[in-house]
Amino acid sequence: MALVISDMSISLDGYVTGPNDNRENPFGDGAEMLHDWMFDAATDDDRAILQAALDGVGAIVMGRKSFDNTEGDGGWGDAGPVGDTPCFVVTHSMPTASHPPVFTFVTDGVVSAIEQAKNAAGDKVVGLHGATIMQQALPLGLVDEIRVHVIPVLVGGGTPLFGTLDAPITLERTQARVTPAATHIGFRVVR
Repeated sequence: MALVISDMSISLDGYVTGPNDNRENPFGDGAEMLHDWMFDAATDDDRAILQAALDGVGAIVMGRKSFDNTEGDGGWGDAGPVGDTPCFVVTHSMPTASHPPVFTFVTDGVVSAIEQAKNAAGDKVVGLHGATIMQQALPLGLVDEIRVHVIPVLVGGGTPLFGTLDAPITLERTQARVTPAATHIGFRVVR
């Protein structure tokens, strides 16, 4: 069965977006560089890390805000964040406009979305896209691994990757690689 992995770029102070993230400013104020390790500042090591992650993804679960901020023109175009890879969007209400068939809207919560994504992913990874989805799934025991790409910047506010937890969650480090643009760290969630 597919592993569920949260794989996100974060600032050193733990934010995945800066303040005021929206459709016109999807990374938020002062956080544009959080993804430079994938593009402008990428080294061969960064590209290898990114390619391995992309090659392993069989489905994605994302929140409605992430979807609204980046779908369509000016975002992913007629596909999802990883092309035609199935995306399950957790939402409280179905959209009124039509969207490419790569997107399935799930109104009965993150558990259902992850279950559907696992079925679609087969032996590949279910990637969690967005901090709120990870914050919902982690305390429920639905996340198998956490990968962070720590960018050497302090954003000072925005969307934190980790919210308040009711109980500690033990992690085992599985990787740590440093490039000029990021420190790439992987953890397995200990059950």
